[in-house]
Amino acid sequence: MVQGFEVARTARHNGQLFRRIGRAAAAGSLFAVALAAPASAQDGRTAAAGSPLKLELNRLEPAGDNCRTYLLVDNGKGTALKSLKVDLFAFDTEGVAQKRLAVELGPVQEKKTVVRLFDFPGIACPKIGRVLLNDVLACEGGDSSRESCLERIETATKTSAEFAR
Repeated sequence: MVQGFEVARTARHNGQLFRRIGRAAAAGSLFAVALAAPASAQDGRTAAAGSPLKLELNRLEPAGDNCRTYLLVDNGKGTALKSLKVDLFAFDTEGVAQKRLAVELGPVQEKKTVVRLFDFPGIACPKIGRVLLNDVLACEGGDSSRESCLERIETATKTSAEFAR
């Protein structure tokens, strides 16, 4: 009979042990989910911060002695930018730098595309052979820095002038 008592006590002990293991596993799973949730949200912000910011030289048109420039800013996958100030150089068709211009392209809303107009003063549009995105002077919004904004920018053109970083 003592042996039967030991078997029953061992079975009861094993049942308690398995319940404890089950509770510990459930608690561990909840803890893992709790840790993963902020990391997942962080990954989403990082992806948005790392998504391309597309600048397209869309149109050049004469405006008196100036060349009016239409620049499309496509922030379709990124976070909102309060400020995006860029340093641009216009080169002539021979590759000689003609004009330097700092242009504020912001604010740009999250997941939005906008067109910004500005003039290259004192240069005729047909004389512009290339526009260089020389640098990002300011980039504010989200987790953005000047350096990260510059890395995100992709350039394109619909004009006869090249547009490059």
